[in-house]
Parts: sequence; structure tokens; C-alpha cells
Amino acid sequence: MPTRSSKTVRDTGDPAPVQREVLGEPPTGNDLEEAIARQVRALRRATGLSVGDMAEKVGISKAMLSKIENAQTSCSLSTLARLAAGLDVPVTSLFRGADNEREAVFVESGHGAVIVGRGTRVGHHYELLGALRGQHKRLEPVLVTLTDASEVFPRFQHAGTELLYMLEGVMVYGHGDAEYTLRPGDSLLLDGEGIHGPNDLVRLPIRFLAVTAYPDNHES
Repeated sequence: MPTRSSKTVRDTGDPAPVQREVLGEPPTGNDLEEAIARQVRALRRATGLSVGDMAEKVGISKAMLSKIENAQTSCSLSTLARLAAGLDVPVTSLFRGADNEREAVFVESGHGAVIVGRGTRVGHHYELLGALRGQHKRLEPVLVTLTDASEVFPRFQHAGTELLYMLEGVMVYGHGDAEYTLRPGDSLLLDGEGIHGPNDLVRLPIRFLAVTAYPDNHES
């Protein structure tokens, strides 16, 4: 019977949360004063302090803080540093939204680019779910569908880290000398340098998401 012969990771604690949510309204322009105003206002409100209380804490006048929050003045570097210290955030947090030209790729269901790779001939279907340019090209999300039983399985080895997330079916996946039985909802995070690939297709059809994060110096 297939075994999980390597580490199985379970939640053993409560790691510190990473702030990813954008506070306040989404940016609508590239104006620096507007971006600072939005961030300062949103961060102050998140602390529960009034304009007067925050101004006193930071060491500037209430009128000045009001002007900053309404994008009616430009902040000096020293004022920005004091604001960041009073809000307990890095100075760079106050500039979020100043540059909102960021690339995003939307792929409609079933319309990802089909990749021809190892295993294609034996019923393995690879669908690329989008690709960004430049440094963000390091991330490669692929939806893999296995529809045909086969005794010939492709093996993979590459730089970087890969995450597999099982969506449908059951398969035994090998990584180095270890084997993992993956069912819907299971995930496997692995070092791509270790030889890996499916060892047994237990229940078809099989669908899983494979996301590969390549190193900075990776070349396609």
C-alpha cells in the first residue's frame, strides 16, 4: 500500500499574519500626494485615532495632518518618517498606490494555453493558466489533467520549488524515494531538483494544479 514516507506537515501553531489586504479605497491615479493621503487616512482610521490624536502622537499640527490626508500639501521626508513611526509601519507603506500600473493576466475557464510536454502522448494534458513578464515570469501555474491509464509515467526535474494541489481523482506521486497518495484537497510542496512524477493513477480522471516557482536566474 502506498505510504507517505517523508514528512507530513500539519498546522502546529499560529504564525504571525502577513498584511496583504489593501487598506482604504483602491488607487485611481499615480499622484504621489493622493497615494500618501489615502494610506495615511486609512492607516489612521485603522488605529481608531482621530485626526487630532494622531497629530499629537506624531508631533505635527492637526491642520497639517488634515492637509496631508486631503492631498493638499507635499510631505517632507522628516514628516513622512514621523507619520510612519506614529502609524507603526515602514515608510514605504505610505507610498502604496502611487504606481498602479501592474500587470495581470486573466484566463477564462478552459482557455489556458495548451503545453506539449512529457506525458502528452499518454493522456496527460497541460494547460498554462497565465504567464507574466519580467521577474514575475518565475511563477508557472499549470492545470494538469490525466485521463488515460498508462504504465509509462513522465519524470520531471528542474530548478525551483513546486506545489501540487489535488482537485480530482487519486494518484500516487513520487518525489525522490518517497511516495505520496494524493486525494482531492491534498497538497504536496517539493524541491524541483528531486526527480518527481506520478507513480500510479489510482482513480481517473485526475486533475491537479501544479505551480512552479523558479529561481531568479531561471531561463525558459
